[in-house]
Amino acid sequence: MSSLFFVSCNSFCCLFVFILKLELLLLCGLHFNPFFSSFPSDYVNLLLPRSPGSSQMVSHCSVIQMDSSANSLNSSKTSLPPRYSCWSGKQSISLKQPLTKYSLPLRAVLTSNTRDMSTSLVNDDGKIGVLLLNLGGPETLDDVQPFLFNLFADPDIIRLPRLFRFLQKPLAQFISVARAPKSKEGYASIGGGSPLRKITDEQAEELRKALCKKDIPAKVYVGMRYWHPFTEEAIEQIKKDGITKLVVLPLYPQFSISTSGSSLRLLESIFREDEYLVNMQHTVIPSWYQREGYIKAMGDLIENELKNFEQPEKVMIFFSAHGVPLAYVEEAGDPYKAEMEECVDLIMEELEKRRLTNPYTLAYQSRVGPVEWLKPYTDETIIELGQRGVKSLLAVPISFVSEHIETLEEIDVEYKELALKSGIEKWGRVPALGCQPTFISDLADAVIESLPYVGAMAVSNIEARQSLVPLGSVEELLAVYDSQRRELPAPVTVWEWGWTKSAETWNGRAAMLAVVVLLFLEVTTGEGFLHQWGILPISR
Repeated sequence: MSSLFFVSCNSFCCLFVFILKLELLLLCGLHFNPFFSSFPSDYVNLLLPRSPGSSQMVSHCSVIQMDSSANSLNSSKTSLPPRYSCWSGKQSISLKQPLTKYSLPLRAVLTSNTRDMSTSLVNDDGKIGVLLLNLGGPETLDDVQPFLFNLFADPDIIRLPRLFRFLQKPLAQFISVARAPKSKEGYASIGGGSPLRKITDEQAEELRKALCKKDIPAKVYVGMRYWHPFTEEAIEQIKKDGITKLVVLPLYPQFSISTSGSSLRLLESIFREDEYLVNMQHTVIPSWYQREGYIKAMGDLIENELKNFEQPEKVMIFFSAHGVPLAYVEEAGDPYKAEMEECVDLIMEELEKRRLTNPYTLAYQSRVGPVEWLKPYTDETIIELGQRGVKSLLAVPISFVSEHIETLEEIDVEYKELALKSGIEKWGRVPALGCQPTFISDLADAVIESLPYVGAMAVSNIEARQSLVPLGSVEELLAVYDSQRRELPAPVTVWEWGWTKSAETWNGRAAMLAVVVLLFLEVTTGEGFLHQWGILPISR
C-alpha cells in the first residue's frame, strides 16, 4: 500500500510540477504572448484538459443552439459593459502556389441571404441582443498584474487536483506578480496597454449600425473573459435591457477549444445559474471563417498591401496564425488546424479570382514551453524563407480581427526584425480587420441569418440547413472536446541523460517540486520570503 501511495504521489507531483515548471519557463525571459503558449494576453491559449482519444470533430461550426437550466445568479459587478442600441431605452515548411482549377474542391463559401428575413424578424415580438465574446486585455500598465491574476486564477488555465484547489489563488497571485514586470514591458512598447477593448467597442457600434441599416433593431454587448467588461457584466446588462433573443458571437474566425470553447464554457455556467436566462432564446455562432464577406474582406486587405511592393507578383504571402498545443488537435479533436487551413485556401482562391497568383504559406506563432505546438513555427519558417532566397514577405495575421500585442509587438517588431536579419529585404503586414465595412456587414448578415434558429430545436441533419452545422447545445459541443477534463499528456515520460528535452523536463520537475513545497509552507504557516517581499499578505 505504501508503495502504491508513493507512486501515486510521485505521479501527481510530476504532473503538478510540470505545470508549474511551464510557468517558470515563461518567467525566464519568454515574451508575454497570447494564449497560454504565447502571451500577449489579449489572447491566451488556455491549457484545457482534454479527453484523450477523441476523434470527433466539429469542423465547420456556424450556429449552435445553447440550452440553459434554472437557478439564480448572484452578481455584484460594479462596472457594466457598454451596449450599443438601435432604439432608446522543425518540420520543413510548405510553400504553396495559388489554387488552380485542378485543386481539390473546397467546401463552399457561405453566402449571405438576408433580404427576405429582415421584415419578418423586425415585426417579431422580443428584443434582440448580440453578445460579442473575446478574451480581453489590460488597458493600462496598472491593469497588467490583476489581469494576470484573473487569468491564472481560472482553473481552465492551471487545473489543480481537487485536494489542492485552495492553492489556486495563492499560486495565481505568485505567478501574476512575478510575470507582471516583463509583461508591462511588452505593453509599454505598444502604448501602455492593450487596444483590444477600444477596437472591440468600435466593432460593436459598427455592427449595431449595420444591423439597423438591415432593419434589425438590436443591442450589441461586449463580454471579455479576463478583463472588463467581463462576460458576467455583459449578461447583467442584457438582463436589465430585457433582451429576449440573443445571438452569441465569439470574435474568433476559427473555432478552438482554447478560445471560443473557453468563453462558451464560462457562458454555459452562467446560463445554468440564472433563472432569467432560461426563458431567453439564444444561439451561438462558434465560427465564421468560411463566410463570403469575411473572405472578401481579407482579400481586399491583402490586395491593398501588395500594392505597396515594387514587384507585387514576387511577394510571398505569409499567413501567421496563433498556435495551439499539438495535443489539442491530435488527442482532443480541436478543429482549429483544419479550419485554419481551409480558411487560407478560401482566401487564396479569392485572390486567384483577382488574378493574384502569389506563392503562400501558413505557420503558427507564439509557442511556449517544452510541449509540441502546431507546426511549422512562424519564427523558424521566416528563417527558412530567408535561406531559400525569398526577398519580399507580406505577413497576414490570419486568426486576429483586432490589433493587439501579438500583432503590434510580436509580428511588427520581433518577426520583422527576424525577417530582415534572415535576408528578407522587403517586409509588409496586413492590418487586422477591425471595422472593415465588408467584414462588419457580413457579421451583421451572420447575426440575421441565425435569428430564425434562435430557440429552435436541435437538428442533426446538416442537409436541412446548408449554412449550418448540426445544431446542439453548448454542453454537447463542449463534451466533444472536454468530457472528462483530463490533463494534457506530458511531452516526455522517459528519463534520458544529457542535455535532452527529457533530462531538462525531469530536472525541471525536481526543481519545481521544491517550489511547490515552499509555496505550501508559505500558505500554511503564513511566513516566508513571499510574505516578506509583500507578494502574499502577512497575517496579523
